[in-house]
Amino acid sequence: MSVETEVKKVVESHGAELYDTEVANEDGHTIYRVYILKEGGVDLDLCADISRDLSPMLDVYPPVSGQYYLEVSSPGVERTLKKPEHFEKSVGEKVYLKLSSGDKVKGKLLGFEDGEVILETSHGKEHFPLNEVRKARTYFEW
Repeated sequence: MSVETEVKKVVESHGAELYDTEVANEDGHTIYRVYILKEGGVDLDLCADISRDLSPMLDVYPPVSGQYYLEVSSPGVERTLKKPEHFEKSVGEKVYLKLSSGDKVKGKLLGFEDGEVILETSHGKEHFPLNEVRKARTYFEW
């Protein structure tokens, strides 16, 4: 049994979609974060309901060893892109890439095909192999 698979089932039972999970250490505390998406948006009640349903399952199948805090939230407007499906669901959005070469690229995400991120940049249409992308995130211009 995979904890993430079970988390996904709980999230989907609320009509939402599991975007990602992460373990973070902040101020000496371990936090297990569950990021969710839902058509029409994510509100506090949905996060609370999912958190309440996840807690008993995570007590039996803890996602990390030791004490941790559970957080359920939206990944936000500016969100990290890690998995191919993150890129696929963000087509049309503005994206910032930090490449393994140290270069930084901004552009409109046109697609994700054959392991490559396709952006419309100031230089035109460019392809970036996912294995050369160190960081990727959507961004919003205010």
